[in-house]
Amino acid sequence: MTYDRLVCANCAAPVTEGRCPVCRANRERLSQENQNPFAQLNPMTLIALLAVLIAAVALLAHQTA
Repeated sequence: MTYDRLVCANCAAPVTEGRCPVCRANRERLSQENQNPFAQLNPMTLIALLAVLIAAVALLAHQTA
C-alpha cells in the first residue's frame, strides 16, 4: 500500500506531509513495510509460490529415490 493518497484521521492532512505525530508514525511504519520484498504480494500469489516449491521438492525427492 502506498501512502501518497492516505489522509490522516487525526489532522485531516495527507500522511505524506507528516504534519502531526500520528502522520509521522504511520509514514515511518509504511516505509518500513515497503522494504519487505514480499509485502507487495497478495496471499494467493504466496500460496501459489509455496505450491510450486512443494511440487519441485516432491519431484526432486521422487527422482532421487
